[in-house]
Amino acid sequence: QVQLVESGGGLVQAGGSLRLSCAASGRTVSSYTMGWFRQAPGKEREFVAAIVWSGDITYYADFVKGRFTITRDNAKNTVFLQMNSLKPDDTAVYYCAGKIRSIGSVYVQAHYAYWGQGTQVTVSS
Repeated sequence: QVQLVESGGGLVQAGGSLRLSCAASGRTVSSYTMGWFRQAPGKEREFVAAIVWSGDITYYADFVKGRFTITRDNAKNTVFLQMNSLKPDDTAVYYCAGKIRSIGSVYVQAHYAYWGQGTQVTVSS
């Protein structure tokens, strides 16, 4: 089993930055594709970003391209989401997720086997 724990959320003003971390335990996730999803109040959870096991291929939702960067440190079993130029619309609970790399699409949350509890990000205007 894999346990994922997110941290780094908080309250920030529009235009500010936050760095989310997702620490994995239980087993190594170095062979997993890792992703970030978010869920805003009253909305469905949506894809934000993903990174393959090697770290050399990344995927982003259009609404975060150029502002967010996903990276990973396999030696530390940790994935990061650097969020810059934050907007009030980015307010949501952010979830880290892991999927077996050969299964399904990085964009589809149902294809992820492991999920963290989420961390709240609030962007004030």
